[in-house]
Amino acid sequence: MIAIDAPVLVELLTNGPQADAAEACLRQCLGNGKVVVSDAALAELCAALRNGAEALGALEEMGIHFNPLEAKSALRAGEMQRRSRQRGAAGRPIADFLVGAHALLQCDGLITHDTAFYRDYFKGLKLIVPQA
Repeated sequence: MIAIDAPVLVELLTNGPQADAAEACLRQCLGNGKVVVSDAALAELCAALRNGAEALGALEEMGIHFNPLEAKSALRAGEMQRRSRQRGAAGRPIADFLVGAHALLQCDGLITHDTAFYRDYFKGLKLIVPQA
């Protein structure tokens, strides 16, 4: 099971400049198994689109399933955000940490463009980057 980050979904749904690469990557991952979106990524997607029904409809059409965050993932996200603040890093939203912890602890990888952040905070997380 592979998780997908909200910015990749937004790229796809708004036909952004990297939409073709994101679509090819998503198709490949779907061909290999289940692709899921966490509650944090779903909330980010909903905020970027017109409404929640549109977000859910788009995910269903693409074959992406909802996979809620477990307590262990929420706790890891909080730990990582605290570590980020202790390092003096710029304030990343908790959603980014929730997406990373969900992918690390509940999935086998994450489709994302934000490799530097996820490599830094979620060691061992398999990152899948859409390539043009």
